[in-house]
Amino acid sequence: METPRVRAPRWRRPLPRRRGRWAAGLAALAVLAGAGTWNAAADDGGPAVHRQDRMMRTDGVSLDTSYFTAGGAGRRPAVLIGHGFGGSKDDVRAQAERLARSGYAVLTWSARGFGKSGGDIALNDPDREIKDVSRLIDWLADRPEVRLDAKGDPRVGITGASYGGAAALLAAGYDKRVDAIAPQITYWNLADALFPDGVFKKLWAGIFVTTGGGCQKFEKRLCAMYERVAVSGKPDAAARALLTERSPSAVADRIEVPALIVQGQSDSLFPLGQADAMARAISGNGAPVAVDWTAGGHDGGDLETDRVQHRIGAWFDRYLKDDKNADTGPAFRVTRTGGVDSTDGAALTRGASSDTYPGLSSGARSIELGRRTETFRNPAGAGPPAISAVPGVGGGLARLSSLGVGLSVDFPGQYARFESAPLDEPLSVTGSPAVQVDVKAGRGDAVLFGKVYDVSPDGKQQMLPSQLVAPFRITPAQQGKPVRLTLPAIDHRFDTGHRLRLVLSATDLGYASPAEPTTYTVTPTGPLTVPTAPGLRTAATALPWWTWGLPAAAAVIAALLLLTARRRTTTPAPDPALADVPLQITGLSKKYAGAGDRYAVKELSFRVEKGQVLGLLGPNGAGKTTTLRMLMGLITPDDGGIRVFGHAIRPGAPVLSRVGSFVEGAGFLPHLSGRANLELYWQATGRPAEDAHLAEALEIAGLGDALARAVRTYSQGMRQRLAIAQAMLGLPDLLILDEPTNGLDPPQIREMRDVMIRYAAGGRTVIVSSHLLSEVEQSCTHLVVMDRGRLVQAGPVAEITGSGDTLLVTTAQEVTEPLVEKIAALAGIGSAVRTDDGRGLLVRLDGATPSGLIAELVRLDVPLTGVGPHRRLEDAFLTLISGGSA
Repeated sequence: METPRVRAPRWRRPLPRRRGRWAAGLAALAVLAGAGTWNAAADDGGPAVHRQDRMMRTDGVSLDTSYFTAGGAGRRPAVLIGHGFGGSKDDVRAQAERLARSGYAVLTWSARGFGKSGGDIALNDPDREIKDVSRLIDWLADRPEVRLDAKGDPRVGITGASYGGAAALLAAGYDKRVDAIAPQITYWNLADALFPDGVFKKLWAGIFVTTGGGCQKFEKRLCAMYERVAVSGKPDAAARALLTERSPSAVADRIEVPALIVQGQSDSLFPLGQADAMARAISGNGAPVAVDWTAGGHDGGDLETDRVQHRIGAWFDRYLKDDKNADTGPAFRVTRTGGVDSTDGAALTRGASSDTYPGLSSGARSIELGRRTETFRNPAGAGPPAISAVPGVGGGLARLSSLGVGLSVDFPGQYARFESAPLDEPLSVTGSPAVQVDVKAGRGDAVLFGKVYDVSPDGKQQMLPSQLVAPFRITPAQQGKPVRLTLPAIDHRFDTGHRLRLVLSATDLGYASPAEPTTYTVTPTGPLTVPTAPGLRTAATALPWWTWGLPAAAAVIAALLLLTARRRTTTPAPDPALADVPLQITGLSKKYAGAGDRYAVKELSFRVEKGQVLGLLGPNGAGKTTTLRMLMGLITPDDGGIRVFGHAIRPGAPVLSRVGSFVEGAGFLPHLSGRANLELYWQATGRPAEDAHLAEALEIAGLGDALARAVRTYSQGMRQRLAIAQAMLGLPDLLILDEPTNGLDPPQIREMRDVMIRYAAGGRTVIVSSHLLSEVEQSCTHLVVMDRGRLVQAGPVAEITGSGDTLLVTTAQEVTEPLVEKIAALAGIGSAVRTDDGRGLLVRLDGATPSGLIAELVRLDVPLTGVGPHRRLEDAFLTLISGGSA
């Protein structure tokens, strides 16, 4: 490709003057026969977006494109959006529409070999895929609505993730008409990414080829290279050269445009070191650069799409629209995980930022690991391999680093381990740790995999930050002398009392290791150096939605109540006759807008007394949740009434202070103890501390010493019990629990059952909605069964389950097997089976009557203590909702 002449970048020039087309003599982009297809999409948030789909040809290859515009007829800057590897233009449609509404002309395309586009995959070959980008810029230059800096020179930015991000970088290096770029989770040098330090990243390389459609879909040279390296397990010089020439690093000195670099922390394919290299190169050319480390990456996790796209929009506003007031954000930002929101299990995040990009070694601090020598083996066949990053899994775990959650395995005898002393203060590491070691191998190259673990004070738990590992190939010429190993770049806080553990393993699942067995000897010759990036400022933890949502909702509700006070009906007076009745529902109905004639709840009536544990049952869509929401005053019924202790329920009704609820989880601050969370919650209610009855609620919940520990250390069962304790603060007379056993294992479910029974034993009332019929049968005294919004049956559990044809016979002593056989052989008896404890029988009647059975049992000298109907709740439930026999 032609190398354009050097010129001052547009963002530096007060009066931009641009040269003509980028590569003279190349064939102009031609449109295939037939008109493009136009579509328009309306959106409540902005003007309608018009989309034109058409096939374009460049150098004999068809490219599938979409062009998006919105708003008036004035000229506007253009943006090209590339897609990720294995995807197509459809993957970036939402971002394209968003930018179009913001005043850009947006062009998306499916790269060669993907979607409906033709050609072979050439991995962003400058003479293929990157030339295609220049032809697309040519097309934009001819559009009447696109702003021009000179004839044939549109004002244009390029963004994209992964494969598309590399295309943005390469296009900026080869085509000087590009004015700004925003590459995301991409590579700077593809050879370094797939062959780091000369070690083959076999797992990711295989995924790369597979998602591309197989080796046959690639350019022949690439396919041959992959198969050669995959068989040998070791990259050669030709393989490195082939990938390097298709990498942005090959044109590092030509990329002189403002670059917003977004890279993922949970990314073992293109780790943070790739972003660091591109940031240093582009800023070294004098261009503005900002670096943003998101929580996600190719391994999974949260890519923070909304935040990132908003920042990209601001970046283009500044450098394409020349909007000097656009907030492009800090020079460096990193997203940090601060625990888990127990309302939905989502990780809580906050940002840390600085006015300059610190790189990967700023604020280095030395951590001593000792100088002992460790000897370990590389096993024959390099198996079983150690496990660190797992594509698609590691990212989700990496976000929970602060909770001590992770996935990593190192096999005994296959690694060396060196550990620091316990930290006497917290240590925040931002960047790449490094260590100097002396390595010797029994034969040939030593291939090692380095990682730094966060080890708990008791030494029983170790967590691998971001699930990352770095490979190292130490040749015989390097062995026996100090070698510096640079470990994966991370952003992680090590708490006081924790240790840093350096592990050098002989194997790793994601990489190719030597198949021949040998022995490795490793001795640290210096401390572990960790970067701390002292200039970073950490924002406050993003609070769960309920901490701001509930007060905001309360303010809105209060305003609506004031504005509609004259139109509201008078609240019914309390009913003295119901003053001791926890709950009475009469003729309750609710129909949502757009539901037609279908009611969520229809003419529902039932009553709950003190001391009862009432189970609210029904299939999905029965109306249980709607009923509970009306009961708590969150929504208003269309008809009927709800009275709690004689008071009618309205939003904000004072009697709701006697109601405690646990619906879809509770939000906790993970860094605080369980007790501190409860105390903070009660303070927020504004009620006197003595009214909390904290000790009584905690005794019923049975959390014991765990109350003094941080909530982030709690199991799911402990979180559920803490949430129940929160609902019980103030010892409300009516406690409402919606699916309290969700996510619990059997022992935890049994504990939850005991909590509910203990609470009701004091004369209070519990209403529990659950799908676990066996648990309802064991914990509830009464039931309300709903189906399609209506009441099917209400009453004591024994009454509802007792309408079957099986009788439970209890005895004073164990029933022998011969006696069971005699009973089973009686006329009119279908079967007889001993109960689990042996002191009873389940007898199924098949013609006999209960009185006839009792007479026969007396004749056989069975020591009876009771005879009554028995049927599993599941059987009764299925019978009730099906309207027939189950």
